[in-house]
Formats: sequence, C-alpha cells, structure tokens
Amino acid sequence: MGAPPTRAADRAFSRPRRRALAAVAALAALLAVGAAVLVDLGTPTPRPADAPAGEFSAGRAYENVKVIAARPHVAGSPAGDQVRAHVEGVLRGLGLETTVQDTVAPEAGQLSGAAGGATLARVRNVVARLPGTDPTGRVFLVAHHDSVQSGPGGNDDAAGTSTILEVARALAAGPRPRNDVVFVLTDAEEACLCGASAFAADDPLADDGGVVLNLEARGATGPVIMFETSRNNAALVDVFGRAAPHPVGTSFAVEIYRALPNDTDFTAFLDHGFVGLNSAYIDGGAIYHTPLDTPAAMDRGSLQMHGDNALGLAREFGRTDLKALRAGHDATYFPVPGGLVRYPGWLTLPLALLALLAVAALGWLTVRRGRATGWGLAAGFGLALAPILLAPIAAQLLWAGITTIRPGYAELLDPYRPTWYRLAVVALAATILLAWYALARRRFGPAALAFGGLAWLAVLGVLLAVLVPGGAYLATLPALAGTLAGLVALATRVDGPWPVVAVTLAGAVGVLILLPTVVLLFPALGMAMGGVAALFAVLLGLAALPVLDLLHPAAGGQRGMVALRARRAGAVPALAAGLAAVVLAGVGLAVDRFDAAHPVPTHLMYALDAGTGQARWLSHEDDPQPWTDGYVDGTVSVADDFPGLGDGELRAGKAQAADLPAPKLEVLADTNAGDQRTLRLRLTPQRPVRLATLHVDTGTATVRTATVAGRDVPIKARDGRWGFGIVFHAPPPEGIEVTLTLEPKAGQVTLRAMDASDGLAGVPGFRTRPADVGVVGSHSSEMLAVAKTYQF
Repeated sequence: MGAPPTRAADRAFSRPRRRALAAVAALAALLAVGAAVLVDLGTPTPRPADAPAGEFSAGRAYENVKVIAARPHVAGSPAGDQVRAHVEGVLRGLGLETTVQDTVAPEAGQLSGAAGGATLARVRNVVARLPGTDPTGRVFLVAHHDSVQSGPGGNDDAAGTSTILEVARALAAGPRPRNDVVFVLTDAEEACLCGASAFAADDPLADDGGVVLNLEARGATGPVIMFETSRNNAALVDVFGRAAPHPVGTSFAVEIYRALPNDTDFTAFLDHGFVGLNSAYIDGGAIYHTPLDTPAAMDRGSLQMHGDNALGLAREFGRTDLKALRAGHDATYFPVPGGLVRYPGWLTLPLALLALLAVAALGWLTVRRGRATGWGLAAGFGLALAPILLAPIAAQLLWAGITTIRPGYAELLDPYRPTWYRLAVVALAATILLAWYALARRRFGPAALAFGGLAWLAVLGVLLAVLVPGGAYLATLPALAGTLAGLVALATRVDGPWPVVAVTLAGAVGVLILLPTVVLLFPALGMAMGGVAALFAVLLGLAALPVLDLLHPAAGGQRGMVALRARRAGAVPALAAGLAAVVLAGVGLAVDRFDAAHPVPTHLMYALDAGTGQARWLSHEDDPQPWTDGYVDGTVSVADDFPGLGDGELRAGKAQAADLPAPKLEVLADTNAGDQRTLRLRLTPQRPVRLATLHVDTGTATVRTATVAGRDVPIKARDGRWGFGIVFHAPPPEGIEVTLTLEPKAGQVTLRAMDASDGLAGVPGFRTRPADVGVVGSHSSEMLAVAKTYQF
C-alpha cells in the first residue's frame, strides 16, 4: 500500500470539489429565485361563475365577453349599437344611474393629424354611477366598447368592458363606497380616442376630475401590467402596491410608454387633468386587431387578473381620501414575489451616485488587497462593454435572419408562438457573455472582470437616473448589491463560505430586479426589438458574474494539461449556450409555421375614384406576400388622389371599377365678405360607411377657420396639394355639416370627398383568401374607399 496523502494534497483535492459544490448551491439558489419570479408573473386561476358575489369571477365576466365580441363592432355600426345596448342593459339591471352620452367629439389631443386638419367622431358613451356615502371625489373605471373593423375585439377591449361590468356587479352587491364610482364605457377609442375625449371634456361627472383606472388588452394572455400613470404618481403607486392582489408594474415601463407615440383612452383623461393608472395584458400580440381576436382566444387567467386588480383598486380608491393622491414626485417601483417594492423617485440620483462611488471604492480596495492591478481593472471595465454591445446586435441579426426565412413575421407584433425565439435570444445573450468571460478570464482574472461588470452597471445607473429616472433601479440596485458582495469577499477568507454566500445574494438581487424586465420586454416590444431584452439579459449576467465564475475550474498556478483542461472546461458553458440558441431558433421555425389557425398576415385595400372611374388595389406591405402580390405590381403615392388614406407610397395595382356611389357634397350656403368666402357644406355618404373625409385643395384656397358638426376644429396644414382636411368617424346617415372660411386663390374652390367602408368580398376581381392567409391588424385592412372631386 502507498503512503497516506498529506494535508496539502487533501486541500488540493478538496478545493475543486468544494468549488463544484459551491457552484451547484449558488446556481440552485438563483434558479429558485428565478422560478419564484416567473411564478409571481403568472396569472391566477380563473374563478367559476358560481364564485361568491363579492368576488370577481372570470367565469361570469366571460359570458359578457361572448356577447360583446360576437363580431366586429366599430363605432357607428349596427353591431356597435347592439354592444352598446347590451352594456347599458347590464348596468341598468344592477340598479345603477345609467346614461348614454351622444355627441360629436374631436380626437384626444389631435393625435393623428392624418388629415392635416382634424379628426372627429360621433360617439355614444355608456356612463353609470354608483353614488358614494361621503364623497371626496370620483373614481372612474374606463374601457372602450368598440372594436376595430378587422376583428371582433375579444380581448381588445371586451376584456376591459366585461371586467368593468363584473366589477360593477361586485361593488353593487356590497356596501356602498365612500366615494362615487363611475363606470365609463367609451366609444370610438379605436378610431380616435374620441369617446374618452368627449367624456373628459364635456360630461358633468368629469367636471371635477378624479382617479381613472383604464383597462386595456393588447394580445390574448400574460400578466396584467400597470404600464402608465399620471405624473407625480407616488401616492397612486402606493395604493396600487397595497390594494392590487397582483401588482405587476414597473416605473421603467412608465418611462418607456411616455416616450412612445402610443395612446389609449387614458391619454384623453390625462389631457384634462385626471390622475390614475393604465393597465393591460400584452402577450399573444399576433392576434391583436385581427379576426383571430375572438373570445375563444382569451386567457381567462388574464381576465381574472384584470378583475382582481380592478376590484381591489376600486374598493381601495373608493374609501380613500382622493384629495391626498397628488404626491409631489414620481415613485420608483418594481415587482418582487409577493408584492411591489417602491421608494421615492427623488432618491434615484443619490442612489446612483452612491453606487458609482461604492464601485470605485471597491476597485481601490481590490488593488490594495492585491486581488488585481489598476491596469487590470481598467481593462476589465473596457472589456465589459463588449457583451453589452454585442448581445443586442446579435439578437437583432438573429431576428433579421429569421424574418428572411419567414418574411410574414414582419407584419406581426410577435410570432404566434414566440417562446422558442425568446429563449433563443436569451441563450444567444448567454453565449456571448460566457464566451467573453471564458476568453478574458485567464488573461485578466475574475476580479477585474467582475469589477468591470459592476462599474458598467453603476455608470448605466447614473445615465438612467439623469435620462430615464424610473429605470435607474435596474442598474443601480444590482451594482450596490454586487459591491457589497465584493466588500464581503475582500474582508473574508477566499476559500471560506462567506464570499460564496455574498455573491449568491447579490446575484439573487440581480435576478429579482432584472429578470421581470427581460420577461416583460419581449411582449412589450416584440421580437423585432428583441435586442433590448438581450441587453438586459446581459446586465443580469454581469450582476451574477461572480456566481458564473464558479462554473470555471480554478487551474491556480498549474501548467500543462491541467491548465488546458481547466480552460476547456471553462468554455463548456458558452458552447452549451450557443448550441441551445441554435436549437431553440430552429425549433421556433419548425413549430411556428403559418397555417389555417395561424395565417400569414396580409394587407389589402380598394380605392375607387368615382369621378374618373379608375380603381386601384393598395397595400401597406413592403414585401408583399404571394397572395397580395396577385393584386399589386408597383407603387403609388396616394396623397394626390386619396388624401384621406394618408401620405407616402403604397403598393398598388389596377383594379376593376365597382358600381359604388361617391359621397355627396352639397352647398348649403355660400357667402362672401371682403376677401373671405364662407362655404357651408353637407357631406353625406350614399352607402353605409365607417368614416368620411373632406380635403381642401390649398392651391385654390387657404382655410382660415373650420367648423364640423358645430365644433370648431384647428387649422393644421400639411404638405402637398390637399393641405387641410377633416376625418369624421361614424358619420350619421343625415350627413355632416362643415363650415369653411376661405381665402380664395382662384375662381373655384376644389374639394376632395371620400368615404370608406369595410369588406372587399363584393368588389369585382377580389378572390377569397385561402385558409392560411389572414388579415393584418391595421385600421385600414379590408377598407373600401370611394372618392370624388368637387368644385364650387
């Protein structure tokens, strides 16, 4: 038998084993935290229709969804009238004071500007009130009862409307709230936010403002996210955090949404000084605004989450002193399992600067303790920029490659089954981070690279604190946690347990803060912007870098084959992640194919000039699908002939002229006063239409003032021949009265009138779509427009 091993040999033998055990324990802890985060972002089990009367039941609410979303119901349509009557009947049946606001209203904030002048609509809002016992103000629950023309709106917004009806039932069945609760089911949200604009501006119940809870859906599934607030939201967020049973929302999402051009009914209320919260579920965006947005497509767990939150918030705001809700600052907040972390926004910059100073102090101590050199730390900082830049670029290139193989994705917010692609992006980000670490670790050491990652988190935290304050926590808090872990590692034995515990806790902080952002960014921005999610995935990896280091065997001072084996072992995680990225992308392509249940989206319109008898097929598709390609063979600018369809070039092709009447434009009065001419006109569609437009040729006259259906509208000219125009949604059968004060430039004033309906089935030359060819979610899909020029 040989001699017994020495203590030194025992330690040498046990170190790799201890390191492997530490790696397993640390990774298991981070995976457990990640699993808890994902579970917390899940939706609750839907309650059945026989749930207690005081609770929200997705089963009961879904019965209203089926009625509301039986078919498309745009503003002004017979189907829309039926939905409005159903909503009104349900609210009256609960014993609530219910009225219908029937008026003409402009769009909220004149948002679209598509006509170069003004957009209006005839709206019919359903408004019901549950009186409070001792009101300090009013709480408004808002959703829209109309849908787009291209789909029945099973989620958008039958989800919000049915949620409000069920919340109204639950509140009416219980004790009266202290504050008035007003249920506002708006009209023409899809067209122009005109219903919300009308209510916020003109309804007596809105005179004193109040708290608005707007309920939306942009997809079919996923957690309900509170993604928008009014300014100075700290008190509102505090109520949300303690009263919503499922408080998913981040101050970063609020910052993103404020920077985007998107709007909902909530915008109209903000324009009139209301405060409040805007919530929606957003995953499953492939069906958004399409014929596939049916009741059957709805995740009833998402509906349950909508209702739980709306009911909890309505009850809390119903008993709160609403006058105390206007805090003087925004809050920073984010979800964690079991609740919502929140702190005053004014702490954002001090915390970011503290993190930067703390990382600098950690670097100084690291050099003093001999764990790295100053040059090494500088190199680690410079090198850490590589994965931060490369991962988003790689993610975008990956998606460019996938859309080259599957070009139909370009017309979708997200693929029908995006999970595989999302995982591929995360795996690709992990590949880049792990490969970078494996290559740089041997040369510069783990301490320098960990410092570089923390330093970039701290720098980004300061930049975000200045530019996007609500998102600074994403970098600042992981940087602070990582710095504390580094200080513990410097203050304790290298081979002791405390460094592993400290870096694991710091990694857990990174997972808690950054993983929800990665998960929620995918549906929020879509795969076309998957690089943003990849960026935050890399930041999560940098926050957990010391834990990742445990995956690398320590070769110590050994040479030769031992060191070579260690380097090879260190490359294994990167290779595994790279292989996973390729496999996941391949599985996505194999699984997410276009078929009858998941059709390729296409866009087609028909436009007829009733004056010349010429007709065209038009499409927004940049690279037309084979079905669309059978209609279009070139491009055309629509601004000259069909200014009501907007500016720019569209794909076009010749079409047969349909026997369709043009909108009638008649002069009711024509007066002159000095150099001004006043025309009072009536624009009357001669067929059932969704909208009508009127444009003035600014080469023949300059528009000074304009009144539509008794409302003054702004004069907002655009470039081109038809420099001023009006778009009117849901025009009444008797037509629209328009008064224009003009400064003539020629003998006759030239005007272009257009109206538009939906559905191409009766148009000559139209061929029914095959089962695997669908309709893209667009406000102009399947539009049939007829225009004519008039001179007076």
